[in-house]
Amino acid sequence: MDITTTVWIVTCVVIAALFVFDFFAHVRVPHAPSLKESGSWSVVYISIAVVFGLFVWWKWGSTYGGEYFAGYVTEKALSVDNLFVFVIILSKFAVPKEYQQKVLLLGIVMALIMRGLFIAVGAAAINTYSWIFYLFGAFLLYTAVKLVSDSDDPVDHEEQRETRLERFVKRYLRTSDEYDGDKLFTKANGKRLATPMLMVLTVIGFTDVLFALDSIPAIYGLTQEPYLVFTANAFALMGLRQLYFLLGGLLDRLVYLSYGLSFILAFIGVKLVLHALHENTLPFINGGEHVSVPEVSTAVSLSVIILTLVITTVASLIRSRNSESTPS
Repeated sequence: MDITTTVWIVTCVVIAALFVFDFFAHVRVPHAPSLKESGSWSVVYISIAVVFGLFVWWKWGSTYGGEYFAGYVTEKALSVDNLFVFVIILSKFAVPKEYQQKVLLLGIVMALIMRGLFIAVGAAAINTYSWIFYLFGAFLLYTAVKLVSDSDDPVDHEEQRETRLERFVKRYLRTSDEYDGDKLFTKANGKRLATPMLMVLTVIGFTDVLFALDSIPAIYGLTQEPYLVFTANAFALMGLRQLYFLLGGLLDRLVYLSYGLSFILAFIGVKLVLHALHENTLPFINGGEHVSVPEVSTAVSLSVIILTLVITTVASLIRSRNSESTPS
């Protein structure tokens, strides 16, 4: 896939412009968005992502188009799971609803920057060391197991991590327990203090690093094209703020989402290991020669990912409905 510097620059400028537009059109004036506003703009951003995917399909062919859509769907699913963590963070710090949009948008921008750095490092590592796919595959398998083991009480796990981060920040900064609008710093008794808003952004920023550690190896298991990895991540993150307010309480109903994502990550992990064996250069594996193993096609990957998400969502909603209808 031949991507010129001009194409990279134009793509980055367009994505940055969309985020700037989002800020000035919806976030600059603090308010709690309505369901209609969140729903309509979610459709807009998903439509932009789909149109871009169709452009990739037309311009560079069905192989790259399929890889983009597989990556986009996977990153979007992982982003929905990330929303649950955002709910916990915003609830724990009691962020006023009218300021939540700004926190989420800044968090999403930080996430995109983090992922951009990881994408660059990942691309350099893949081009230099083919055995990096073994590490990516093993890490995704570990993440899949951990995702299931942590699903017993995700709120408790997340709050423990936030408490440790909060203690770390308070050790080095003088902090206030009161919000001062959406300001990061305030003054009290002549002293400059960090507001809880800065604490929230610090926690979200650290969480973004953890999210990137999961998502970048996962999408590199679906495509090795840095351009597709970046754009799939960017468009998956775009509109995430609107999706947060649109889904609302529905997140609590997706009780099997962690299991579905765990299966997807494990599937991609196995796919990466098979690819690593196929491209093997390690001397202690088959004498450094390629291992004849089947490789999973993009069409199969996309089908497995979509089917898993559909089954997970339907099963979750059925379980939640049955739980509500069962008398306590």
